[in-house]
Amino acid sequence: MSNGPAGHVARSLPSSAVRPHSETAAGNGSARLRTFLHTVDGVTIDAVYDPGAVVYDSSAPSAVQPVFVVAHGFTGDVDRPHVRRVVRALRAYGAVVTFSFRGHGASGGRSTVGDREVLDLAAAVAWARELGHARVATVGFSMGGSVVLRHAALHPADTDAVVSVSAPARWYYRGTAPMRRLHWLVTRPAGRLVGRYGFRTRIHHRDWDPVPLSPVAAVPRIAPTPLLIVHGDRDGYFPLDHPRMLAEAAGDHGELWLEAGMGHAEHAATEELLARVGDWVVDRAVGGAG
Repeated sequence: MSNGPAGHVARSLPSSAVRPHSETAAGNGSARLRTFLHTVDGVTIDAVYDPGAVVYDSSAPSAVQPVFVVAHGFTGDVDRPHVRRVVRALRAYGAVVTFSFRGHGASGGRSTVGDREVLDLAAAVAWARELGHARVATVGFSMGGSVVLRHAALHPADTDAVVSVSAPARWYYRGTAPMRRLHWLVTRPAGRLVGRYGFRTRIHHRDWDPVPLSPVAAVPRIAPTPLLIVHGDRDGYFPLDHPRMLAEAAGDHGELWLEAGMGHAEHAATEELLARVGDWVVDRAVGGAG
């Protein structure tokens, strides 16, 4: 496991601002919420807010409680067990907003496989701010990992920390069998039928026009927002040249964690890894706040 700025070895330290606790943040009266958000292009997005189970030191105002906005991978949705598991782990460090990307679950529209999904994430981040959170971290997995990178590049003032897990560095990658199957699912009419009825994912038939900013081109624009890139050395979708390209593009403002034995995205993220991600976000978004 390799953790550190641009691939150097380091380990995030737990923040002194919060500590895990079984109760909702003291005195904030938060409750679980579910609603439909509306993107700027008119798509309805199914979203859930789970309050954080943390207690703050007396020196830390409740307004600095971070909120994690989780962007799931392709064919996921807000109710999938692997997404809810991520929520349970991150609630020990702050509140969590989850949502289903367009074309997924109960959300409207059709999936554009990472292009207009930036608008879905922007709506979720705006909702998190409206709920009173001054510190917002975006955490994305696979397709969602590419979306959080592009969102942070296009809207640098909207987030206080960015975590991208198992993300591609470049578009149209077909170098592994899982990615060749995914391209068949997205580009062929028969594949889109399988996506709709087999994975509850409605996929748009149009090609990208224009092609969106690639993740590796987006990364340099994220600075100075703290950035963490996480990738497993057994990822069957994207080999290690992808996270290394992202880390190189990030330079000194990014950290790369190469996780020994880890596969792909939410399914492969262990409780221990999610806890370290929670610590990292709290340390950067709360402990490092000016």
